Amino acid sequence: MRYDHHSMILRLAGAGPFSWLRRLRALVLVGLALAATAALAVDASSERLRIGSKRFTESYILAELLAQQAAGHMARPAAVLQGLGNTAIVYQALRSGSIDLYPEYTGTIGLEILKSPGAMSLEQMRRALAPLGLGVAIPLGFNDGYALAMRAAEADRLGIRAISDLARHPALRLGLSNEFLGRADGWAGLSARYGLPHKPMGLDHGLAYDALAGRQIDVMDIYTTDAKIGHLALRVLADDRQYFPRYDAVVLYRLDLPQRFPQAWAALQALEGRIDEAAMIGMNARAELQGVAFDVIARDYLAGKAAGASTGAGKPGAPDAAGRGFWAKLSGPDFARLAAQHLALVGLSVGFAALLGIPLAVLVFPHPRLRAAVLGASGLLQTVPSLALLAALIWLLGRIGTLPALLALALYALLPIMRNTATGLGEVPQGLRLAAQALGMSAAQCLRSVELPLALPTLLAGVRTATSIAIGTATIAAFIGAGGFGERIVTGLALNDGELMLAGALPAALLALLSEALFEALEHALARRHGRA
Repeated sequence: MRYDHHSMILRLAGAGPFSWLRRLRALVLVGLALAATAALAVDASSERLRIGSKRFTESYILAELLAQQAAGHMARPAAVLQGLGNTAIVYQALRSGSIDLYPEYTGTIGLEILKSPGAMSLEQMRRALAPLGLGVAIPLGFNDGYALAMRAAEADRLGIRAISDLARHPALRLGLSNEFLGRADGWAGLSARYGLPHKPMGLDHGLAYDALAGRQIDVMDIYTTDAKIGHLALRVLADDRQYFPRYDAVVLYRLDLPQRFPQAWAALQALEGRIDEAAMIGMNARAELQGVAFDVIARDYLAGKAAGASTGAGKPGAPDAAGRGFWAKLSGPDFARLAAQHLALVGLSVGFAALLGIPLAVLVFPHPRLRAAVLGASGLLQTVPSLALLAALIWLLGRIGTLPALLALALYALLPIMRNTATGLGEVPQGLRLAAQALGMSAAQCLRSVELPLALPTLLAGVRTATSIAIGTATIAAFIGAGGFGERIVTGLALNDGELMLAGALPAALLALLSEALFEALEHALARRHGRA
């Protein structure tokens, strides 16, 4: 009779003994296999020369130039990690050894990285960087400085020629890049030097050009080699009080690089002085105005071809002159790779969050105060901006790429999983708990065979919510080189290419809809099973 009552409770719970444990164990094994594969991929990539770039067109092109110049002088091609974000992220990637070099600018090195109050020579920079295990070399031959610009017709109407003239027009709307707003050589110092009363808004650099052309803003910060200055007929305002330093393009690298890749380093040094401002403006124009792929631009320049030449398609995810249509970008050859990366990021992060969050919620459930504290802490993580959390994890882990992205996504997935687990356990009828105790079941047996199976539908709803959150949030992983559909969004932002951004956002949205359909089918199957019970 005891066995019959026990079986009755299991049927009421809608689960056979340990059936859900077997499924969970299978999920863990799959997750571990995927994690091992990812770890092997990371280890393999560490044997290659790794070149990073920031998240703007010129940096993308220069990274490809460096990679192609080094090609043929190493056993394996260089790995190019494009669009890693702003100076703070890409510099941390260099310090941690996640990349070996990236294109940088002397003004940024002196003021932003070394925090020098004045201009520094290359030799002074080398001495200051050496204790950090870093070096600076290979001046590429052009200066790409900061400046402010506005529509030329508007500047003529208001009589504005220089930055100091802006002080007489406090009603002008300034849209500045977020990095410029926060840099030591950015807005704070500039406004103090010129006495500017304006309150600028933060905008992505590529989007600011559209905002300026559409008269949504009046003044923006530019790089002096931007291709759209002439294209949009902008007036570059004179720096009449000499605020901005020179931003000569150089290579910032790890000091052990010449010993690890001596032939590649010798090839890279041959680039010194080979690129002038006109050439860089021409390359930027090919990317932003003609849609030519970054690697094609680099290959053509190294081959000495004319600025207007094009040799065809480039790397997946980059702009392509041969396929500028939306559908060509949406179904490009990079689709399978990006989809696999996105699915891996979501699956591993949600799986890890479930393996951590479900047992933790079960553990704290009987203790209301502790449960409230733990759920409150996980809720607090939801308030941290995603990019800020990524930056903090890069600093803590000392690396960029998949690991910090997975950890960030898992932290965001914890709250819905833990909250729904606790809610599901709270909905278990007290009568079933008492019946289990009357049959002599221990607390662990009651939890395993009665409470968790009954809480499973609510628990799965939490996993469902966490998965939807992870699919959307995973697009930020591209900012630190972790891949996924965010690569297209990041590149589209750099090029101000709305179609390319949509080609990244749409597959992510469809993936979210697909996950909703799968969870809906699973919940329907569970409901039918409970109905039969």
